[in-house]
Amino acid sequence: MKSAISSLIEAKFALALFAVLATLTLFLTPGRFAPDALGTTLGLVAPLMLAAIAATPVILAGREGIDISIGPMMGLISVLVVKVLILDWGLTSPFAVIPFALILGGAIGALNGLLAVVLRIQPIVATLGTYLALAGLSTWILPAPKGPVPTWLTWLSEGGSILPLLGAAVIWAMVKRSPLHGNIMAIGGEDRAAYAAGMQVGLIRTCAYVLGGVFAGIAALSLTALLGSADAQVGPNYTLLAIAAAALGGISLAGGKGGMIGAALGAIDIFLIQNLITYMNASPFFLQIAYGLLLVVAVCMNSEVIAARLRSGKTAIGAL
Repeated sequence: MKSAISSLIEAKFALALFAVLATLTLFLTPGRFAPDALGTTLGLVAPLMLAAIAATPVILAGREGIDISIGPMMGLISVLVVKVLILDWGLTSPFAVIPFALILGGAIGALNGLLAVVLRIQPIVATLGTYLALAGLSTWILPAPKGPVPTWLTWLSEGGSILPLLGAAVIWAMVKRSPLHGNIMAIGGEDRAAYAAGMQVGLIRTCAYVLGGVFAGIAALSLTALLGSADAQVGPNYTLLAIAAAALGGISLAGGKGGMIGAALGAIDIFLIQNLITYMNASPFFLQIAYGLLLVVAVCMNSEVIAARLRSGKTAIGAL
């Protein structure tokens, strides 16, 4: 409970923005939050929430760790689940599909960790490489959208839309109860001090990439459920939105600060902005402008340097 409250305090900007956006949404489009539409609404926002959660562990681990391959990773997992596992091999059971998606996501995350941690390639460059490779591979395997998907998977975007989010929450809760979470936060805050304290910084940071990949696997299943098919072109659209949502949710891009609740809340804010702009029939370009402004504001709100200068400014004014 204390951890959840702490996460909400860190995400105070996203929380305040949510209050404003939710009020406007209830006033302008009350049907969006009608009881019989909540399942569908949650199904629409769930892929972005899960993508933001997938981006979180790597950012928390520090060393400028931003995984920009999250979107194409979701796309490739979705393509392989539908094209290979379901249509080619005829394996439609959730006991085959779900482990396949999670293991594949973890494996791709491990590859990113190998590139960024073991080979010491700049994280954004390493994941840009996997971004391009995964996006190209997805399009090569499935040039056009293809489906359908099993009924149980489609249900995950309707009545069962909460289940992927609950699954991610359970995994995150398990991580928080293990030493891994504290270690990730420690190396994100100051990896040299963590190394001096005897922590295996490289291994911990690699685990963060693997964990992000597992969450991306859950996000891919949620996206596949929403589309009712696999589409190689949709996944990459979630990359920058996921990072923006994480930053908006109070996660410091320098690492060591933030959590899953903030990332999910930032994603909900972005979804509400999309909903309001669509309601006003505004140009889609306004969405890009809004995303850019929110990202800049969110980063400034989380900046320790700016916060320190504001505090020193207040102190100077008080002295006058």
